[in-house]
Amino acid sequence: MNKAEQQFQSYLNKHNIPFWFIQQDLETYSKTLKQFNTKRPDFFILIPNFGSILIDIKDTTPLKKHKKICLDYKEIIKYNNLQKYFNMQVWYIISNNQVHYSTWYCMPASKAIQFKRFLVNNKYLSIPLEEYFQISINEPFYNLLKCIS
Repeated sequence: MNKAEQQFQSYLNKHNIPFWFIQQDLETYSKTLKQFNTKRPDFFILIPNFGSILIDIKDTTPLKKHKKICLDYKEIIKYNNLQKYFNMQVWYIISNNQVHYSTWYCMPASKAIQFKRFLVNNKYLSIPLEEYFQISINEPFYNLLKCIS
């Protein structure tokens, strides 16, 4: 578990959000699931009276000059496949040591895929910070529900 994942887990515990951390070793990943060209996220968040959201945590610093966060394009496609085939929301939640993991930049993978105009070298999307929904460590995670369409 990396530092961002640890900090996000602490955040969830602080706000009494039920979750499962998803083990990332190869033995716990279904061979059949690979056939769907999907990727395994880091957390399974349970939201009472709503359902669940899958979360991929990134420990990434925005590009200083351009104020953008880069996301791997192939990974975005895999998360969109996971959502398409299994009807499960997948979200990116991003923070870093530079902000002391006190601000989280959030975006559904289904929204990220729409930013193809920011595709660089057919490898990653360089998405401006203002396109992300932001929450602080003091805000409840449920504020993200405002963004789910």
